[in-house]
Amino acid sequence: MLLCYLISSSSHLLRRSITPIYRRNRYFSAVTTTTTTTTMALSRHPKDEAYLNAVIPKRIQLFESIQSKQLQQLQSLPHDPIKITLPDGSVKEGQKWMTSPMDIAKLISKGLANNALIASVDGVLYDMNRPLEADCQLKIFTFDSDEGRDTFWHSSAHILGQALEQEYGCKLCIGPCTTRGEGFFYDAFYGESTLNEEHFKIIEKGAEKAAGEKQPFERIEVSRDEALDMFSDNIFKIEIIKDLPSDKTITVYRCGPLVDLCRGPHIPNTSVVKAFACLKASSAYWRGKKDRESLQRVYGISFNDPKRLKEHLKLLEERKKNDHRLLGIKQDLFFFDPLSPGSAFFLPHGTRIFRKLVDFIQNEYWKRGYQEVVTPNIFNMKLWETSGHAAHYKDDMFVFDIIILNLWAKSAELPLRFADFGVLHRNEASGALSGLTRVRRFQQDDAHIFCMLSQVKDEVKAVLEFIDYVYDIFGFKYELKLSTRPEEYLGDISTWEKAEADLTAALNEFGKPWQSLFAQTVFQVLVQIFKVSYPVQVNEGDGAFYGPKIDITVSDCMLKTHQCATLQLDFQLPDRFKLEYSAEDEAKRERPAMIHRAVLGSVERMIAILCEHYKGKWPFWLSPRQAILCPVSQKSLPYALEVKDEIHKAGFYVDVDSSDRKIDKKVREAQLAQFNYILVVGEKEIESKQVSVRVRDLRDSRPMSVESLIKFFKLKAMPTNKMEERAILDIDESLIES
Repeated sequence: MLLCYLISSSSHLLRRSITPIYRRNRYFSAVTTTTTTTTMALSRHPKDEAYLNAVIPKRIQLFESIQSKQLQQLQSLPHDPIKITLPDGSVKEGQKWMTSPMDIAKLISKGLANNALIASVDGVLYDMNRPLEADCQLKIFTFDSDEGRDTFWHSSAHILGQALEQEYGCKLCIGPCTTRGEGFFYDAFYGESTLNEEHFKIIEKGAEKAAGEKQPFERIEVSRDEALDMFSDNIFKIEIIKDLPSDKTITVYRCGPLVDLCRGPHIPNTSVVKAFACLKASSAYWRGKKDRESLQRVYGISFNDPKRLKEHLKLLEERKKNDHRLLGIKQDLFFFDPLSPGSAFFLPHGTRIFRKLVDFIQNEYWKRGYQEVVTPNIFNMKLWETSGHAAHYKDDMFVFDIIILNLWAKSAELPLRFADFGVLHRNEASGALSGLTRVRRFQQDDAHIFCMLSQVKDEVKAVLEFIDYVYDIFGFKYELKLSTRPEEYLGDISTWEKAEADLTAALNEFGKPWQSLFAQTVFQVLVQIFKVSYPVQVNEGDGAFYGPKIDITVSDCMLKTHQCATLQLDFQLPDRFKLEYSAEDEAKRERPAMIHRAVLGSVERMIAILCEHYKGKWPFWLSPRQAILCPVSQKSLPYALEVKDEIHKAGFYVDVDSSDRKIDKKVREAQLAQFNYILVVGEKEIESKQVSVRVRDLRDSRPMSVESLIKFFKLKAMPTNKMEERAILDIDESLIES
């Protein structure tokens, strides 16, 4: 029967790079960056005292008035007994509209109460001091959880906003934690003034003051009219309020003098923030649109322990030294040019890495039953309207890379695994471009699997095993989370529930834990002894509009997190495009399921991540500079060129330093250029027909014949995981000794 299939691209997360310069003040350490251009300096810009004197008391008065009414209403409600079930299955007694998560934390232990930041009530994040409304499942999070850290940094953004508003009389816009999970920022309008590092000391002093006052984060719910009245002096907040759905609950939070429109939740009080730093100041457009108001954005970082801040600052310095944009220039890998903004120009050495990554994945495709296709770039907009992409991504589109083909397919031919390294384009805003991590032109290892519903679990599990194999070779640690149905979605709920159940089952059978290291150890024991399933972390409402997905978050050696691989289950697009296959009864037609997946994600972005992960010291199989011959003198040069030809014919990247520099200088330059192996040849090596092999970071060298060296290189050229690497080391030793 006729089966249509499609290959589409997936969107990428915005990640911004920070180039820090360090300094400290007495209490809160601060990181600053140099701003090269400024208009009117804020230090000379008078604070709008009249604005503050009119706005702050008005907001506080309205807040307290509404809060008083709501407290009276709560006290009048019946305080019936409720049961609060904890993650370990134990049950605590409480009272409706009286007992809060903090009360339960105190019953469990004083330590937990002191460290508790946020709670989850039946899967919904909840302030620790907010009264519980019914029987519920309760989880409590500290700073060492994603939920706890994100809330901690979101609340720190409010502390930052308070300092900015009090010091400069600015109009606050938005202040979230960052999407990369390391800190927060606050956007605000200052007229024509700008911020730079000279202002950070004042800002940090304001943050320190707020933390020292132990200001509680208080929450109220307001009507649309109350919200419009409360923020009538701030056009940005008014715009946000008017854009909210009519049935949306509007919440306002207060900490000290700051009253802010916010959905929350927040930490119990400001004193939890023990260390605070300003990282960077930059410009940003309101709502990311260049035709709107120009804002000032201040980035910050905070911790519950000053030692953690100190460690983080050291880590930022290490990241700065190994920024892929610096290493890319230093190692002649790639460059950018205004003639094609957001599109990388890969130089020969960078292209070597690019091709190696593509070849690596293509070889795995052969082993794992994928078929490659080649797709065009430009299509009629009707296609995107049918798929639903136009409604969600039109503002960011040049095109989405997608193709429709016609095939005869029967159930016996499923699953079909189609892969494509097509060139993709995304109309990124110029301010969002950042090295190789955020580009307008990129290639992605896209693949789409079409299968029967009964095959979904096994196919998803196979993709997870593929990702695990590749990331193990790269030396990445990663976390898996299930992202479920978002607020805006295609299809019916029953189909979504089926898809989410299939992904959950595949994750459980995959056998990798999705918790902290301690929890991993515990659950590994439980799995082995009691044969229980691993628990799955769930990102409620974070799925794609067409189906649930498994989020794969990678951690590199410098603890930066990245989202590269993607695995999404889609029952919607096969239906929208009327895809069909013939069942065993050929008269019967059925809809296939479709799995969107990528392992590397954007090849450009993966090169940036690996460059920083390896700190420019590429492993041999991926290295653009695998070996260099260093003749001791010009007399040794002909032999060096002869050896170079043999190694080149064997398929390896090899250079010769033919300069007249001394041998020690040649070796040092080769080490700085990050050649994996430095091959020294002199009169002794010419006589014995050998080379003296020196490893990049070691002083010792060993003689080897050229034949043994090439065999050694062939073994090292294979992408290997840890188990395979140990086996190769045994063989390496025997080769070197021979």
